[in-house]
Amino acid sequence: MREAESKNSRMMKRDLEVVWHPCTQMKDHETLPLVPIKSGQGVYLYDFDGNSYIDAISSWWVNLFGHANQTINSRIKMQLDTLEHVLLAGFTHEPAIELAHKLVDITPERLQKVFYVDNGSSSIEAALKMSYHYHLNQGKNKSVFLSLTNSYHGETIGALSVGDVALYKQTYEPLLLRCLQVPVPKDQSQDSAKEALKILEETLRTHAEEISAFILEPLVQGAGGMHMYHPDYLRGARELTERFGVHLIADEIMTGFGRTGKMFACEHAGISPDFMALSKGLTGGYLPLSVVMTTDEVYGAFYCDYNEHKAFLHSHSYTGNPLACSAALATLEIFETMDVLRENEKKSDYIKKKLQKFIQLKNVKEVRQQGMIAAVELQGYAPEERMGLRIYQYALKHGVLLRPLGNVIYFMPPFVIDPQEIDKMIETAYDGIRQSVTADERL
Repeated sequence: MREAESKNSRMMKRDLEVVWHPCTQMKDHETLPLVPIKSGQGVYLYDFDGNSYIDAISSWWVNLFGHANQTINSRIKMQLDTLEHVLLAGFTHEPAIELAHKLVDITPERLQKVFYVDNGSSSIEAALKMSYHYHLNQGKNKSVFLSLTNSYHGETIGALSVGDVALYKQTYEPLLLRCLQVPVPKDQSQDSAKEALKILEETLRTHAEEISAFILEPLVQGAGGMHMYHPDYLRGARELTERFGVHLIADEIMTGFGRTGKMFACEHAGISPDFMALSKGLTGGYLPLSVVMTTDEVYGAFYCDYNEHKAFLHSHSYTGNPLACSAALATLEIFETMDVLRENEKKSDYIKKKLQKFIQLKNVKEVRQQGMIAAVELQGYAPEERMGLRIYQYALKHGVLLRPLGNVIYFMPPFVIDPQEIDKMIETAYDGIRQSVTADERL
């Protein structure tokens, strides 16, 4: 054990000498140890000391069917011996072709074309550019984008522009695109959706001539504290954007592939957007890959003779990488061969029952859920108390990886989690939250 501890310590030291971690104040690691991970299996991650952690957040929402999944492993290994990569400009390959056909088959019916990109933020950039360029090809200069308050769409310049993360916007404001925002529905009620739609309608009536597209995260705003709203808002937004000639971009990077209880969150409202951005779970959490799904109408606006200068201008070196496409094909094969959504419904119901006791805690403001995404929002804590960090540390000591969003403790585990693992995940969070209540507030 002493050797393992020594290896763990050496790994942390070597990391901090050279690695700059994302979404991290590196000074925190003077007192907050990193966790070097040696391996993963199913819902578990294992460090070099032999400690195990339930990956309750799917490693930033990407892992669908567990770590080291044999179906996905086998497909990638087979592809590795055939073709690791080839450019997708003027060339193609079987995994990219087959994956594109499958995505067209399973996404809303109007989405007939697939544009490959290589990460979530880049798919948002591509969708924004595609929308703007579409209108430009129609003789209209519509350079403003519309989004929801409390939204997050990534951290490249265009994606930051349409998001609503105050810290990012304050820091990078001089670099950002022009964007308008309308209020997100305040909760999951139909009345809140109706109220927010009134403001959306007025905004579109006033600014539609300059707005290229309205972008939203369907039903669940991930980085916005897992804020959730009613499907009626999606239905209304689709009707209004069509009426006023504005594109609708559905950012399903986090919500896609079964997270919300259906394959895609848009299905809860029965709508088909003009653009759908997909990533994260697309490869089962294995490799970077994203796509922008769009319509034949949008595609047709760029289809022209070379000298007409209407072609879409966007590319990445690893676009449509064969290994990533193979991982995605294996992920979709699991959906095809196993009744994933039905099993998820059972697990979602079980999680819902387990969450009920959180409501009784005095430091819990709200409990909310959409499919396999659940959140417990705390109250009574100032940001500088960093209560989420304290819960994170407590959970790690008890074998569960949680990564709270401020005062929101959320659960988004791989779909292969079983009832006993759900019990441990929920109980650990409950104990951590309950113990965070000050002595005079304890139940």
